Amino acid sequence: MVMAPNFVIVGANTAYLKVTGRHLASIVGRSIFDAFPSPNAESELMLRESLDRAVRLRVRDELPLIRYALVHETPDGRVTEERFWSATHTPLFDNDGALKYVMQHTEDITELQRLRAKTRKQASALEGAGGLVHNRILKRAEAVQQRNDLLTAEAGQLRQLFSQAPGFIAVVRGPRHVYEIANTAFGKLIGHEDVIGKTMRQASPEVEGQGLFEVLDRVYATGEPQVLRNRSVYLMQPETGALEERFIDVVYQPVCDKEGMVTGIFIQGTDITDQRRAEIELLRHRDELEQLVVERTEALRKSDVDRLAMQAALHQSQKMEALGKLTGGVAHDFNNALQIIAGNLHLLRRTVSTDEQTQRRLEGALGGVERGAKLASHLLAFARKQPLAPVVLNTGRLLRDIDDLLRRTLGETIELETVVAGGIWNTLVDRNFLENALLNLAINARDAMQDQGQGRLTIEAGNASLDDNYARTHAEVVAGQYVMIAISDTGSGMTEDIVQKVFEPFFTTKPEGHGTGLGLSMVYGFVKQSGGHIKIYSEPGHGTTVRLYLPRSVQTEDATAPLVLIPALGGSETILVVEDDAQVRETVVDMLTDLGYKVLKASDAKSALAVVESGVPIDLLFTDVVMPGTLRSPELARRAKIAQPLIEVLFTSGYTENAIVHGGRLDPGVALLSKPYPREELARKIRHILSNRRHASGLQTEVDHLTEQNLAHDRASRNMPSLRVLVVEDDAASLASTLEILEHLGHRPTGVASAELALESLAETPFEVLMTDVNLPEMSGDVLGQRAVALHPALQVVFASGMSGVETGIAQAFWLPKPFGTEQISNVLQRVAAGAANVIKGQSA
Repeated sequence: MVMAPNFVIVGANTAYLKVTGRHLASIVGRSIFDAFPSPNAESELMLRESLDRAVRLRVRDELPLIRYALVHETPDGRVTEERFWSATHTPLFDNDGALKYVMQHTEDITELQRLRAKTRKQASALEGAGGLVHNRILKRAEAVQQRNDLLTAEAGQLRQLFSQAPGFIAVVRGPRHVYEIANTAFGKLIGHEDVIGKTMRQASPEVEGQGLFEVLDRVYATGEPQVLRNRSVYLMQPETGALEERFIDVVYQPVCDKEGMVTGIFIQGTDITDQRRAEIELLRHRDELEQLVVERTEALRKSDVDRLAMQAALHQSQKMEALGKLTGGVAHDFNNALQIIAGNLHLLRRTVSTDEQTQRRLEGALGGVERGAKLASHLLAFARKQPLAPVVLNTGRLLRDIDDLLRRTLGETIELETVVAGGIWNTLVDRNFLENALLNLAINARDAMQDQGQGRLTIEAGNASLDDNYARTHAEVVAGQYVMIAISDTGSGMTEDIVQKVFEPFFTTKPEGHGTGLGLSMVYGFVKQSGGHIKIYSEPGHGTTVRLYLPRSVQTEDATAPLVLIPALGGSETILVVEDDAQVRETVVDMLTDLGYKVLKASDAKSALAVVESGVPIDLLFTDVVMPGTLRSPELARRAKIAQPLIEVLFTSGYTENAIVHGGRLDPGVALLSKPYPREELARKIRHILSNRRHASGLQTEVDHLTEQNLAHDRASRNMPSLRVLVVEDDAASLASTLEILEHLGHRPTGVASAELALESLAETPFEVLMTDVNLPEMSGDVLGQRAVALHPALQVVFASGMSGVETGIAQAFWLPKPFGTEQISNVLQRVAAGAANVIKGQSA
């Protein structure tokens, strides 16, 4: 009898069922202790301990003698018969060594035990002859036991071989084909192993109608074996619950009794599914191979064309790369030359300011410098070497902002339509470069429609997603979400060969003198450097559509108001100029000296570092990015900051490469002035940097040296009302120091770093005073002040700046010159409080 490791019966042979007087169906699935309850507790305990040892120790355990009471159902009722068994419990393992079953091999030794009892009773009467008989009986019993042990070992070995056989094996009995035994491979084939005692139709109902049951019936009826080869059968898979096609080779061999009557069927076979599938796959591949041969034959015919196209694409890529590298070097030298010319022209214009004719000529020369600078800028944009300053913006708002500019550019004969989808995403790009790109595309479209006398330009903006399939077929495209801007015209269109060349620098279809051929090259470089994608669709006579795909940004849109034009003023600080080109260096030194600065100069980074480390106080390090020698400009700036912590750094270059620009964007905290630059731009940039430095340094000193006397003065000054003050300052150190002084003075300050955040705060919280820098990074301070007063007419505005004389458009504004301290802030707020009181009185009247 075979049990699971939890002693639940899974099968038993005919001899076991005969001696126990049971039917297989009545005991399968039940615990041995439930199927054969024993009124003798001692016998049940002995059996349980033996089974436990076999499972726990994983070795065969023998129970030489156990008394067992069998209950039989008879017409006269239940009859209990006492029997004696000798049992062996053998653990059976699967291929992985896990315990699968426990086999109980039982010998009924009831007659032997009865004979022993009878012999003992007659021992006194038969001591001589009886003892001899007794010994002979015992010897016979021992011989029988030895043969039984040998048979048990052979049976265990056969069962192990049966279970581990690579092919599937099973034996079924009777006309209903009831499973009597089945090995592991058979259970794996049909999807489960709990088949003992079940008919084949019960164990595998899905086989009904597939012809196998009919074959078994025929074998049982005729006694003739059947061999099936490469037979398909659909069997249920327990993991999925679905039918799976399997292929088998199987032999059905009838099993006969002594009289030759068929009593069962021996089933033996092999699962050849993998082999059959391989054959099917081989046939499929053969067909595909034949088709492939046909296709390859055709492909070989076109191979020369494809090879030439690949060579052309490689040549184009190498040409673009070579041109980009060439452009960088040319731009550096070209911008240096333009800087020398522009600087000297600006200086010359100041010395001959009374000569009107000379001034006109100087203006013409400066215009030529600007055109040259724009040409170099376009080349750098194509080469993706132009430093970008990306901001988060809404393209729909940008298109509305430049609508008037586009209409003036297109003229009255071209109709402009702008369509912006709802819920359009933000994107992170350089606003100025995007505006220039759209303007270039609009000009190209206008020129394409010029011969028609009229036309229509449509600009669409919306959200788009480029998937992996698209990315695989378009170089440098990353799958993801984009903001799409499409510019479509009704012009003459282009042929395919022209479309392939339009992004090449200096390629143009316009007449000589009507274009540089750099407009689309600049657009192409800008879009690629911004991480985007550009695509042109055109057909002769049907117009052209250019689609720009710019990466989506999930950040909040930045404010985009233009900067206010601050007067170009000089100063008296000390500036160290580091420039390897002698003419450029002398020109810059002359311009800075003319602006009133004290100027030191060095021809390379190593010499400049020696000047810095000498201890000479320096306010600003003004250095070219591309320098000769082993010491690079970024490293010079870092070591200069260590030697003189208060020093400010301003980089300049016509070609930044990767020194201070990474990913096409300026590194955080880096100030750059691109060559060539006019005197006014140089003056504004330096003044802004130095004003913030002086202001932050002065405020920090003021905070650090607040004494008890100052605090007493502060407390006395608090007789004026405590004001709610909104401070707007983009320099973090200046903002922190200003807020601390205002708190010491008893006011209630709130600080923000941009005009956009200031407007949000003003919309949510009532303030009495707005204290703002004029030169903010996005929206200028005077524009912020005007919008703030429009929201809150009673709001008092204080402009804190190192600049003076700037027209703000606010009549009642107060000025707080940088650098300022506690006393200056206290004084101006006293005047602000008095002004606010007058406003309130006027409103009451």
